[in-house]
Amino acid sequence: MFYYLSKVFWLLVQPLNLSIILLLAGLLAAMVGWRRLAATGSMLAFLILGLSAWTSLGAMILSPLEERFPRPPLPERVDGIIVLGGGMEGAINFVRAGYELNASGDRMVEAAVLARHFPAAKVVISGGTIAMIGEGEGDAVSAPRLLTALGVTTDRLILENKSRNTYENAVFSRELVTPKPGETWLLVTSAFHMPRAKALFDKAGFATVPWPVDYRTSGKQGFGLFRDDPFGSLQTTTTAVREWIGLAAYWLSGRIDRLFPGPDAGSGG
Repeated sequence: MFYYLSKVFWLLVQPLNLSIILLLAGLLAAMVGWRRLAATGSMLAFLILGLSAWTSLGAMILSPLEERFPRPPLPERVDGIIVLGGGMEGAINFVRAGYELNASGDRMVEAAVLARHFPAAKVVISGGTIAMIGEGEGDAVSAPRLLTALGVTTDRLILENKSRNTYENAVFSRELVTPKPGETWLLVTSAFHMPRAKALFDKAGFATVPWPVDYRTSGKQGFGLFRDDPFGSLQTTTTAVREWIGLAAYWLSGRIDRLFPGPDAGSGG
């Protein structure tokens, strides 16, 4: 139930959709003569869309997430690498049987780099099908085609193909791997996603070393107008809002212990 509620809620509140809903509400209010309500809805829609697309607000609220877990020195020994799904174009790969990457594709690229650096390490790909509408395939299906093409042998791959969100990534990976005390496992995901992912793996009893990738900000953002193209700014804002909402939802539901998890909460390894 949590999974479906989160999907529906996000569909309604992501900046672009929320702006359209407010604009539509304003137009309907104007049609029935509720001028004040119409003006309020229209102004809120403009404000949300304007701040999201024309300012650096999105980068400013995304940057603290990316800076929360700095990348540590590379360990001398690594037993396994866990790469979280979300970096593959599931709908396209389902049809074309390829390995097309999306904006979070750095997760898969870094997994291949780390696998070459630690040739004895296992590589866990955690990610099932998440599409609620239409068909697609999870990263645990697509990613092996990419990784084997880059030289990672299939006997090193552990495929977790049931998870639909980060909570399930952690729980199902823990059940599949059953890590032993003293082992070192790297957790590879987007830097903005690391606080939530690390907290969930800790909660599941899977000690990991955070290895953030896929940075979207420089870490030195200040507020300004037209710092990026409008579409890029809107995407950054959408990503930031989604991640903060995800942290709040997981904290309120008791799935993580703190609203903004950090290394001081236990970094594993």
